[in-house]
Amino acid sequence: MDEIGHTHMDVSGGWIRPAVFGAMDGLVTNIALVAGVGGGGADSTVIVLSGMAGLVAGAFSMALGEYASVETQNNAISAEVATERRELRTNPHAEQAELVDMYVEMGLSRETAERAAAEVHANPELAVRVHITQELGVDPQEQPSPVVAGVSSFLCFAVGALFPLIPFLLGADSLLLGLLVGGVGLFAAGAVVSRFTTRSWWYGGTRQLLFGAVAAGATYVVGMLIGVGVS
Repeated sequence: MDEIGHTHMDVSGGWIRPAVFGAMDGLVTNIALVAGVGGGGADSTVIVLSGMAGLVAGAFSMALGEYASVETQNNAISAEVATERRELRTNPHAEQAELVDMYVEMGLSRETAERAAAEVHANPELAVRVHITQELGVDPQEQPSPVVAGVSSFLCFAVGALFPLIPFLLGADSLLLGLLVGGVGLFAAGAVVSRFTTRSWWYGGTRQLLFGAVAAGATYVVGMLIGVGVS
C-alpha cells in the first residue's frame, strides 16, 4: 500500500513574510521615488543617485525593523512561557481544567478531553507547550529567526528596489522605460507570491501593479508640482 504524505510551507513568518514584504516594499518605494524625482524634471544621474540612496536606506531600514520586530515578538513569547510555567507549577489543577475546557470547545467529548489533558499534564514541558499553543496560537519551539527575517527583508528589498533603476544603469534616459520595467517587476512579484496563496497569478500580479501605479502616480504629481514651484 502506497504511503500518502504532504508537506506544508513555512507560514510562521520566518522568511516568507519578510521576503514578500521586502520585495513589494522595495519595488513600490523605488518606483514611486523614481516617478517623483523624474516628475520633478531630474536627469538620469539624479534619478540613479536618488534610487540607489533609497535602495540602501530602505534595505537597512527594513532589515533592522524586521530584526527588532521578530526579536521583540520572540521575547514576548518567552515571557508568556515563563508565566505559563509558573502557573502550571502553582495551579496545576486549574490549568488542567482549563485545557479540558479548551479541548471541549474544539469539539472533543469531555471524557476524551479529560484523558488528553491528563496525558499532556503528565509531562510538564509538553503542558507548557500545549497551553501556549492553544492560548496564543504559536508554538514556542518554532519561533522565527530574527536574523533570517532581517536578511530576507534586506535582500528582497534591495532586489525589488533595483528594478526601476535597471534601464538607467544600462544607459537609458527614459523615465517611462524605468517605470515600465518596475511595473513588470511588480506584476511578476505579485504573480509569484500568489502561488503561496489561493489567488490566481493574474490577480496577484494585477493587484500589485495597481498598488504600485497609485503610488507612482501620486509621487509623480508631487514631484511635478514641486519641480514647477522651484523653477
